[in-house]
Amino acid sequence: MVSSLLLNQSPNWRTTVKSFKFRLFSSSRSPNPEQHSFTVSYLINSCGLSPQSALSASRKLHLVTPERPDSVLTLLRNYGVTDTQFPKILRSFPSLLLADPDKILLPKLEFFHSKEFTGADIGRILASCPLILSRSLEKQIIPLHNFFKSILHLDKMVVHAFKRSPRVLLESVDKSLLPKITALREIGMPESSLRFFLRQFPNVLQLKHEKFLEIVKEVMELGFDPLQVVFINAIQVFVGMSKSTWEQKMEIYRRWGMSNDEIMLLFRTFPISMSLSEKNIMSTMDFLVNKMGWKVTKITRVPSCLCYSLERRIIPRCLVVKVLILKGLVKKDLGFVSVLKPAEKEFLEKFVIKYQNEIPELLNLYKGEVGVLELGFASEEMCGIKQL
Repeated sequence: MVSSLLLNQSPNWRTTVKSFKFRLFSSSRSPNPEQHSFTVSYLINSCGLSPQSALSASRKLHLVTPERPDSVLTLLRNYGVTDTQFPKILRSFPSLLLADPDKILLPKLEFFHSKEFTGADIGRILASCPLILSRSLEKQIIPLHNFFKSILHLDKMVVHAFKRSPRVLLESVDKSLLPKITALREIGMPESSLRFFLRQFPNVLQLKHEKFLEIVKEVMELGFDPLQVVFINAIQVFVGMSKSTWEQKMEIYRRWGMSNDEIMLLFRTFPISMSLSEKNIMSTMDFLVNKMGWKVTKITRVPSCLCYSLERRIIPRCLVVKVLILKGLVKKDLGFVSVLKPAEKEFLEKFVIKYQNEIPELLNLYKGEVGVLELGFASEEMCGIKQL
């Protein structure tokens, strides 16, 4: 059982932070003007905060001497925190400078280091979620790591998950994480999909449980199969989308003549298609439909092409193919799947290297180093395709 691998749950985070701060402050009395001036000066000169941020942070922090904060900064630097990350950390958690480096901070940093977190990993996580250093190592950090590892198996995968969503480190295993994973297991989600879910979308675990169950139910009602990884992609899309935004995305696709059924086919095939920005959707559809002449119905069957970069992938490849068509080297009705979907190495071998004897500048065209006019083609021949 997963639960047997877990330690006791962590206390409420507000209580934890409150008691932690109480232990940190050397005095509850208001600082005198000299102390306040020293605090602001230290935050600016030693920690890199702006004067405005330092003044704001000084309301929550009373420094008397530099010894303790100097020790804290030195320790954090030794474990990977950079000078550019200190301002972000201390704006949200200024009282960290009064933590006991040896008793409070060092054991937690050593634990992360022992679990394959590099210095860069530690710096990145603390910059996003410095409050984790206020949490209990035994009651919060270790149980959370054990929970993730019980599903992901490898420390490096746990590192990957925490880097993607550092704030998940503040969640309770028993009250927040385990109930959601249990719910997914109960609807039949395989362990391989659970590993993908925790590794790629740990942020979803931060949802309130009722909201999480509501989204899972909605995804199932739309016909997604929990046995398929695409089920998880659909959950992620709904997590970041309101009802009004959903309707806006539906309307964008309707502008291109898609019916509701075609849009839902698009979503069920490739859920991320509903997360794309209006600008991305419109510019890509305009190019594929109006400039390349490909039918909307074909695009709905391979919607992943909407995620490809227009400037770095779609236009360069289409320019190459258009030149090959005009030269009579490939057929005119070449499908867009064979053009856009292959990996770069495969595309180059099939459409560039293969025809370099006939068109020596083809690779340069693909790289954007020459335009179609330099190859001797009139702009009218390219049917509106822009030069890079």
